[in-house]
Amino acid sequence: MRYDSFLDRRPCGALVVNTVLHFTVRGNDADEVLLILRQEGQAAQTIPLAHTAEAFEGSATIGAAGLWFYRFAVVGPGGTSVLAPSLAGSGGPSGEYQDENAAPWYQLTVVQRQETVPAWYENARIYHIFGDRFNNGNADGHVNAPKPNTFLYGQLTDDPYYIKDAAGEVVRWDFYGGNLQGIIQKLDLIQARGFTALYLSPIFEAASNHRYDTGDYFKIDPVLGTLADFKALVAAVHARGMHLILDGVFNHVGRDSRYFNAFGHYPAGGAAQDPASPYADWFTFKHFPDDYASWWGVLDLPAINKQSQSFHDFIAGGPDSVLGYWTGLGVDGWRLDVADELDLAFLRQIRRLLDQYPERVLIGEVWEDASNKIAYGRRRPYLMGEMLQSVMNYPQRALILDFAAGRQAAALVLQKLLTLQENYPAAVFASNFTSLGTHDTPRVLTVLDNDLARLAQAVLLWTVLPGNQVLYYGDEAGLTGGSDPQNRKFYPWGRENAAVLAIYDQAAQWRRQPVLQAAAAFTGFTFGAGLGIVRTRGAQSLVALFNPTDAPLAFAPPLAAGAYLTPGQQASLRAETIAPHSQVLYLTE
Repeated sequence: MRYDSFLDRRPCGALVVNTVLHFTVRGNDADEVLLILRQEGQAAQTIPLAHTAEAFEGSATIGAAGLWFYRFAVVGPGGTSVLAPSLAGSGGPSGEYQDENAAPWYQLTVVQRQETVPAWYENARIYHIFGDRFNNGNADGHVNAPKPNTFLYGQLTDDPYYIKDAAGEVVRWDFYGGNLQGIIQKLDLIQARGFTALYLSPIFEAASNHRYDTGDYFKIDPVLGTLADFKALVAAVHARGMHLILDGVFNHVGRDSRYFNAFGHYPAGGAAQDPASPYADWFTFKHFPDDYASWWGVLDLPAINKQSQSFHDFIAGGPDSVLGYWTGLGVDGWRLDVADELDLAFLRQIRRLLDQYPERVLIGEVWEDASNKIAYGRRRPYLMGEMLQSVMNYPQRALILDFAAGRQAAALVLQKLLTLQENYPAAVFASNFTSLGTHDTPRVLTVLDNDLARLAQAVLLWTVLPGNQVLYYGDEAGLTGGSDPQNRKFYPWGRENAAVLAIYDQAAQWRRQPVLQAAAAFTGFTFGAGLGIVRTRGAQSLVALFNPTDAPLAFAPPLAAGAYLTPGQQASLRAETIAPHSQVLYLTE
């Protein structure tokens, strides 16, 4: 007896509540097959499947939103076994288990409504800029408003370096002087490289260079420029038909902030100075004023009390709130930092506010499969249609890089990719916020040991897979570096790696193909150690064959029965020999 959720469940993907599902378990070697179906936290129900000529089939209506799980009980002459995923946490082919306690479950994501995204975001290619490290737009190169007790690098080619105290906390922040005018000056180049949107790491006033320690949510950091500079950037972005996404950091603020004000650098009224401060309920003091809840124990980042409604309203209470103000100035989307640590009611409030503005998108920083994420002991229903529209696609990033580096087999990569497609609402999967590198990860070229063949493979796999492409500034120019701060070097203007630029330029050209847009169907197959990706739109198909090994790899259709391709997609395949650590891409009509 066998079952494969990618083939034998219809419809596929996340479901709207009250959808009728049809299941097929193939084979005749059973007296009876029972569907065991349960909503999370509820008792299971048992549904007998009808025995047809070569299979057992049946249907069920999923009557409530949330996570559901299922597997099958197979009753035969030798007793009862369980048909369940061969790999826990994944969809796809089944395995047979004699011990029901050892058998995993298939997941069903059931939503109240299917998520949607703005039209501009569906096929966005997004350029991620860490403001201090991209470009200084001042003609003489001077740094705007240097901060006290910091240092400026002698050369833009200097590597980032932290000066820390005995407790490991940074005591002198370092700056290169990138600013908003510098971004404006490079917009034509960014657009020419195929990008349609910008995503900026935090830009509000803060003590650090990364600005995740917000000092004032209503003020542009003076090192980056002025409010007039910001408005000029918004106008310049929109004049080119591009869009702007900002980083929203609403789980913690800076110790040196208007709201906490531990050092008295702001006017009186901060919570660390006055227990009667209007911001007092934003924070949790164990001992006033020097012992308080902070993000992961980093004293520089006092944590926000997750139940503080006054803070929630300050951020998302209406047009005069933080989100209302900046969105009203033309911001097209927000990426929520550490979304897992935000109160669920707060997330809903943010979404309700942003839904009042046309064509805006809400993206969350989630490192795992966002359809089933558990954080702090609680399931996070991010994708039910009332919170996030997109998430940082770290699971897909890991699969791409592990495949290109030879760390994960093609069959497992494909199974996990198809599982993400099965678990996510269609619009989320098709337009997920997908990076190869971020300010929180080592540079992609460093991850791949500076191997340009592996880099080309990773970049082209990233290009043909569903999801929006988000490129961390400088990756296209060949920047290298390990973890923070080495992944935050200044952009190498005039010293770009031409071979790396060519790889990313080739990817941008492929991505313009209609068959790689969000509406295109996605499936795949394996051939030995190789991975095949097929995207289809109308009569056109794109076939991409990837060889991650050290030897040539031959592919000759047709595929064996059971591959995840339609007859039309099968017909688009042709014989190829793929060189080591290489790929072949072609279009068919």
